[in-house]
Amino acid sequence: MSLQEVSDRLEIQDLLARYSFAIDERDWDALDRVFTSDATIDYSETGGAKGDFAQIKAWLPQALARFPMYQHMVATTRLDLAGDTATSRTILFNPMVYRDEKPGDDRPGDEKPGDQVFFIGLWYRDCFVRTADGWRIADRYEEMAYSHNVPAMSPPPEIAAAPAAA
Repeated sequence: MSLQEVSDRLEIQDLLARYSFAIDERDWDALDRVFTSDATIDYSETGGAKGDFAQIKAWLPQALARFPMYQHMVATTRLDLAGDTATSRTILFNPMVYRDEKPGDDRPGDEKPGDQVFFIGLWYRDCFVRTADGWRIADRYEEMAYSHNVPAMSPPPEIAAAPAAA
């Protein structure tokens, strides 16, 4: 492996970790340093939305509000580099806590009666591009693998329509 390939692989692994931390810390603006501005993101196979980066960035805080806790744990990545582009398939294990909010459910503490822990296993299928600011995700697709103990819940909010071109 050349030093460039080693560097590219490490930078892309760091990018995957930065995505996980941005989501888990609800730092939505950090996603600006993970995705290209024209990225497409498709979470539809796992029950989420599909749209461009701006739409998904606006949608995520609303869609994830009912989950007080979650962790995105990325693992094994198969990465294929091709100069200034790359593709990958990465394992994700995603434990989540669902909170079914009821009126008057204002008890103190992080965990409340009725919270339900569940698990989702999936793969991220990503296309990356090298930019002047480093590697970025240009296209992300979540591919479902399995789920366990998923509670009955209402569907996530609809994605906002893209603004009309002027």
